[in-house]
Amino acid sequence: MSGRKSEPPRLPDAADVFARGEAPPRASGPGLLLTADGQRYRGLLFGAKGIGEGELVFTTGMMGFQESLTDPSFAGQVLTFTYPLIGNYGVHANRSESGRVWPRGVVVRHAMEEPDHRDSIGTVDELLRHHGVPGIEAIDTRAITRHVRELGTVLCVFGPESEEVALQARLADLTSPELDDLVAEVSVRDIVALNPGATDDLGRPLPRLAALDCGVKNNILRHLCLHFEVLWCPPETSLDDLLSTHKIDALFCSNGPGDPAHPGRASDARRTLAAAVQHGLPVMGICLGHQLMGLASGLRTYKMRYGHRGANQPVLDLVERRVWI
Repeated sequence: MSGRKSEPPRLPDAADVFARGEAPPRASGPGLLLTADGQRYRGLLFGAKGIGEGELVFTTGMMGFQESLTDPSFAGQVLTFTYPLIGNYGVHANRSESGRVWPRGVVVRHAMEEPDHRDSIGTVDELLRHHGVPGIEAIDTRAITRHVRELGTVLCVFGPESEEVALQARLADLTSPELDDLVAEVSVRDIVALNPGATDDLGRPLPRLAALDCGVKNNILRHLCLHFEVLWCPPETSLDDLLSTHKIDALFCSNGPGDPAHPGRASDARRTLAAAVQHGLPVMGICLGHQLMGLASGLRTYKMRYGHRGANQPVLDLVERRVWI
């Protein structure tokens, strides 16, 4: 007996903007990046016109620039790529992790203008322009990374070098994006059934899982749909509603941006997780969701100096005493 396995759900894709036509005008000319602790870095502007501002962080992946740019976990941040050539294989359909670009600014050594891949539908510059995100290139990303690595994340602004006075004023007024309710910015508004009625290969109904969206990535939802009937839920969805109305079998809390102790939507997810643990429901979490599980269980969290961002992070196996990359 064969089951009725649903097709992978069609999720929001930031690359869909390329079907709308030509991107808005490109930023150009000399640019200047200023940090709150007094550092200055010169470069060239690209992407959308405007001012980039936020928390300066870096990511170490050699590939996956499109996935990083569309990862909601980077909301509120200015994302620096340590790998020097960004966009050499172009932007592809169905490789985005959400429906938009989330960093408030992008810093690269070199933004490739002529990508070389048969599936490319556009450049990193065009992607940023379509989504209204400014970028700066031809800048010393190694020096920026060393500075953040040694001293920790720092607030920054960047824009036209000719507007340095205005940039300084903007930087003086800049507050940490962690004060914003970033989870509210990135989460889904209503409950969405991604694969209703999904079954396994023997025709048996899959367990029903509620995924609390604090900034979930598309690929996480796709993989969950391979093993569960998935309800994509706002973070404030109550456990009573999930149990009485939707009859869920397990609860998952996603990745996302910001401070897990923020009193906004993240606190709503914490309450639902705490209630689920009290009820004895199986609970899973990843990234921010894992931290929220800890808070819901009475633990405390603290901010790392510069965080772990990228595809090549070392992990210590405490059982076998081995390190995996």
